Amino acid sequence: MHAILKLDVAGQPRGWLTLHEAVTAYARGDVLFGIGDALPPVYGGIQRCSGERSQIVLQPIIAIDGRVRGGFTPPLCNRTLFRRDDHRCLYCGQQFSRSELTRDHVLPVSRGGDNRWENVVAACRRCNWAKDNRTPEEAGMPLLAVPFRPNSHEWHFLAKDRVMADQMEYLSQQFRADRAWAH
Repeated sequence: MHAILKLDVAGQPRGWLTLHEAVTAYARGDVLFGIGDALPPVYGGIQRCSGERSQIVLQPIIAIDGRVRGGFTPPLCNRTLFRRDDHRCLYCGQQFSRSELTRDHVLPVSRGGDNRWENVVAACRRCNWAKDNRTPEEAGMPLLAVPFRPNSHEWHFLAKDRVMADQMEYLSQQFRADRAWAH
């Protein structure tokens, strides 16, 4: 099933809609504009008097009427964190499945580190255990990449398993750098 990228009136990503939610937005007249090639039509009922069947043609990206909200703070969860780090342990460099990775705090929480994008990395269990309650420098385990907070466009890509080509083209225009996971 297709997920529709929802934008605010300023063109900033604000979430993903189910097909049903997108059809409802179109039917209510809340869609200001759409971007991308039309998807297959969604058919409704047949009008009793005319015999015509209703249909709504969706686009993969739609802007919804409403006010523009301030900045976007991407929620931190292991799924998007591991995708940001390309399912790679940022200590040993090997790729792992999601179930084999853990969240490691670069500066441990017990030593004043906090749970934010800039302080967490994907780590395999072995490396996380070896690093223990130390900084990478203290453990002699330098990071292979600097942890960063994804912007709104990057996060919306990371949050979805399947992104359509038009959505990828729209989102990737605002990626801050060439990302390995975006290919």
